[in-house]
Amino acid sequence: MQLSPLQSRLVASMIASCLVIVLYLFLFAPQFAFAADLAQIPNILDQDDTFYDIDDATESFDVRGSSYEPDFSLFDRSIIGRVSDGTTPLDADNPIKNNIDPGITIAYVFEKASVAGRSVREPDTLHELRRRSNGTQEFAEDDEDGESSSDLDLVQRQTPSKTLYISVNTCNQPSRISPDQTTMDPPQLTLFVSTSSENTSPGPGNNRDTQKTIVFDEGAVIYNISLDRDVYFSISAPQVSEKYFANTSPYNYEVAVSLDGYYHSYDSEAQPNLYWVDSDASSSLLTTRNLTSHSEEVISTPPYTVFVQNTANLDINGIRKSYCGLSSWAQIRPLQNGDSQATMGLRQGGAANLTMQEFYITGLNSSANYTGIVALNTSLSLQKRQESGSGGGVVVYSGVDFSTKPNGACTFIFNLTVCTETRYAVPGNSEKFPNGTALAAFYDNYTQTMWDNFDKVLQQTPCEAPPTQRYSLVRDCEDCKQAYKNWLCSVAIPRCEDFSSPDQDYLQMRNINAKFPNGSLVDQSIRDNFGEMKAYSASRNVEIDKEIQPGPYKEVLPCDYLCYELVKSCPASIGFSCPMPKSKFGFNTSYAVPDKNKELSCNYPGSAYYPSAATVVAIPWVGMAALIIVPLLLVS
Repeated sequence: MQLSPLQSRLVASMIASCLVIVLYLFLFAPQFAFAADLAQIPNILDQDDTFYDIDDATESFDVRGSSYEPDFSLFDRSIIGRVSDGTTPLDADNPIKNNIDPGITIAYVFEKASVAGRSVREPDTLHELRRRSNGTQEFAEDDEDGESSSDLDLVQRQTPSKTLYISVNTCNQPSRISPDQTTMDPPQLTLFVSTSSENTSPGPGNNRDTQKTIVFDEGAVIYNISLDRDVYFSISAPQVSEKYFANTSPYNYEVAVSLDGYYHSYDSEAQPNLYWVDSDASSSLLTTRNLTSHSEEVISTPPYTVFVQNTANLDINGIRKSYCGLSSWAQIRPLQNGDSQATMGLRQGGAANLTMQEFYITGLNSSANYTGIVALNTSLSLQKRQESGSGGGVVVYSGVDFSTKPNGACTFIFNLTVCTETRYAVPGNSEKFPNGTALAAFYDNYTQTMWDNFDKVLQQTPCEAPPTQRYSLVRDCEDCKQAYKNWLCSVAIPRCEDFSSPDQDYLQMRNINAKFPNGSLVDQSIRDNFGEMKAYSASRNVEIDKEIQPGPYKEVLPCDYLCYELVKSCPASIGFSCPMPKSKFGFNTSYAVPDKNKELSCNYPGSAYYPSAATVVAIPWVGMAALIIVPLLLVS
């Protein structure tokens, strides 16, 4: 049928409109959403526990403001800015060493752009922070299909605040021209830190308001700062006096920056990490605190390194807190070929059978004072590196002072069979027993004989009887064995101090009528006053005077509670008894009362030069004769 002119125009308009709609859909194809999908989108801004304020969220998306400056980790810094000429960029967890001459300053920079957008949780992986429907937060993990869990809601991730940790150790310093001429230490290096764009090379003479100045302390410095912009810092070496130091010798240092913590650190906590056990004239034993908290914990590799220095030698003065400085200059240190005067190892001991690390130091001078410093290199320890979550680092701990004895009657022994906790100097004779191993064998054989005889006596006790038929309702034969072992090892193997040691309540003079190794005798007045008393003229153990024949020495008396525990724990039929504390003869020359205010006030298994944690057991006082006679009767 033929259309009228008006109808023809209407059809033409409709066809044109359809073509426009088709063309629009073809070119701009909008995304449509179903009602079901819209229902799954949470109204974040209406929730009470949002992660950010509305104003903050709006501001974070306002990229058109005049103060906006982009930080793109994928673009080179040269695109968005440049550092000053002569400034060295540093990477995180990548320590570097450098020489610096006196009077010179070397500048560094750590660029914020190098870490922008990286997750603190896993630096090499990007994560989305998601919220569960119950309001808790966590990092989203992909499921097996590679998609995030559906019960987590996507929330805009805030950029976490970061802290930059700067640490430097002095490895080398100008040497003294003549150690006898001056005791002055070389001047310390200085660290300058700036975050101002107006001070990109901080150092001496610059505006103090735009930089922080930190002088090294014994060769070490640490500083941390919020990483909200590029951080500029410099190492500056001072001028050195030509009169006292070789100023042609440069400083050498190791610098490191990290986002996880200090690469170099120094632990100066009140409780030391290293203890002095005992010494003789040429060797000493040092031990760490317990490395484990349970006996089941296993440590296969000794974690610590020890450095030892004679206090009369000044080589480490100025670098005592520097790991690389001690590694280069300490008199006793691990050498590159693996040799060292320090033999280290792990052992389990003490009442809880916990693990500790020990250092046996040899080749020491007699009558000398030393400092022992323990350090930890976590970059070499996989376990520590995993615990810290970083690439590792080094920690230097506060030192412990100790001294060696004069050449005399005391010799250090350890590694005994029965008395496994005996690790100290004992009465010896270098002519009859030229080394500690031979002397230890004598004491080991003697205590083994005493132990075997005691065990035979204890076997006469019905240890396996029902509880109501035993000798005690609270103690058994195992308690008796442990108490006797603790007592025997402290009494039969006296702890020895040189006769020249100052008089103390816990020190008892022994064998005063004998000659010293050089042929001299104890002062005549002492021999006149005490020479007729057996407690002073002989050793506690007659076998010592018979077989070893030491010169005069002083014994660290055993702790009195060892005797009380013995009486409490063993059957009364054996006849053990303890002395009265104020008896004219007996107690004062046989036992000492622990004093918590002294590092070592009596001898006990595992004793060392730090306060004892042992508990004194108080029981009624009885006679002393049986305690001394019974062990001797057991030998026959």
